[in-house]
Amino acid sequence: MRIHTSTGSEGHIRSCQEPAVTLFQAGKPRLLNWALIQTRQPRLRVCAVSYLNTTPLVWGMLHGPQRDLFDLEFRIPAGCADQLASGAADIGIVPSFELTKQDLEVIPGTGIACHGPVRSILLISSRPAPEIRSLAADTSSRTSVELARVILGRKFGARPRFLAHEPDLEAMLRKADAALIIGDPALRIDPARLPYHVYDLGAEWCEMTGLPMVFAVWAGRRDAVTTGITEAFLESCRYGRERLEAIVVTEAARREFSPDLVREYLTRHIIHELTERDYLGMELFLEYARETALKADSSV
Repeated sequence: MRIHTSTGSEGHIRSCQEPAVTLFQAGKPRLLNWALIQTRQPRLRVCAVSYLNTTPLVWGMLHGPQRDLFDLEFRIPAGCADQLASGAADIGIVPSFELTKQDLEVIPGTGIACHGPVRSILLISSRPAPEIRSLAADTSSRTSVELARVILGRKFGARPRFLAHEPDLEAMLRKADAALIIGDPALRIDPARLPYHVYDLGAEWCEMTGLPMVFAVWAGRRDAVTTGITEAFLESCRYGRERLEAIVVTEAARREFSPDLVREYLTRHIIHELTERDYLGMELFLEYARETALKADSSV
């Protein structure tokens, strides 16, 4: 894993809320700058996640100055990783766990993280976590599955058998002690109304480690991640974060969520601007995930 450095005047990793460095001669319109990027190389194939949490990251690519710079497609998180692995995409927003499997260049400063409860990654169990022996998991995101494995093992001493399942809570709990539901399907569940044990895995990770949890990052082929492309991704994120109310209105109607839920989720639970501390949390998660995998292999 490499992180392509895009730094400001003080050498820190820039977030998507910081103004981008002008790519060409000072005083030229920014829209012209993006056009110049486009004419200098073929359009890159970008795979984005179809869940609500990714929307601010790609808002500029859909509606702003970065529109038409990329060939953009949407898939579930694991699908984005597969597109990169097969060569069908040049850049994708990939589950952070994928960085243990693929040699990718990470675009710094933007991604999907949490600093507390994430709300959209729920482990729902018919029994307390230490007693979980089987877990039906929505495998749409490999990071979420590995995070569940890490937290259950390290925090609760549980090492359940995992089985893949569509995100249908009652059906999952008929087949296993617990269910892992992620993304938009998790947002359709009101944890307070459930007669089960509910664990928000973002909150569990932050409590266990004292660090943020990074679920996904933009990453791609080394030759695809240039300074100009990095700036375009940061600017797209910045464009979206500055227009959150437009996103709330559009996505609430499109996904059939309440505007309050969308607003709260994108402003209180999801972090899109990543800093050095977020990357420390990501490195710790990857270290734990590797150790968990080694233990699983040695027990076979």
